[in-house]
Amino acid sequence: MSADNAVKRIRTEELRELAPTLKAGDKVLLTGTVYTSRDAAHKRINALLDEGKELPYELRGAVIYYAGPTPAPEGKPIGSCGPTTSGRMDRFAPRFLDLGLAAMIGKGERNEAVCEAIVRNGAVYFCAVGGCGALAASRIKSCEVIAFEDLGCESVKRLYIEDFPVVTAIDCNGGNLFKTGRAEYAQ
Repeated sequence: MSADNAVKRIRTEELRELAPTLKAGDKVLLTGTVYTSRDAAHKRINALLDEGKELPYELRGAVIYYAGPTPAPEGKPIGSCGPTTSGRMDRFAPRFLDLGLAAMIGKGERNEAVCEAIVRNGAVYFCAVGGCGALAASRIKSCEVIAFEDLGCESVKRLYIEDFPVVTAIDCNGGNLFKTGRAEYAQ
């Protein structure tokens, strides 16, 4: 874990440049554009790649938030929007990372192929706190469905987030909070 306990404020468009400075355990307040995507949307995006068709958003430099938000209550841009288990997207993540994905936000561990792809591509994996969907939603300032509307809550949405709290779980230098955390606990 990083010895520096200061919270870093980062814009999503700076992630490519700043990823090498992030260490597993760093607390980050993230601001900028992210795209929601879960299992069903990942499967469709992967099929579009296989078919050589246009994607709903440019993967290069993008940030994917593994979330399926609930409908927006009146006067709000979005309903509850907590992270979903990232491991369900592991079969797609290395390909997306190899195509330039800058970061992913979710919860839980990633498999070794994803960890290797994060390092290989200078990307980062952030964890958001599960069970805090209302808090997460309070940091989302806009929400627009941009693809696969028929998937309902699992449609791809473009979100604009401000000071969205995340922790660097896997950094592009090979740091992995899941591994170091277990090692520290074992001691």
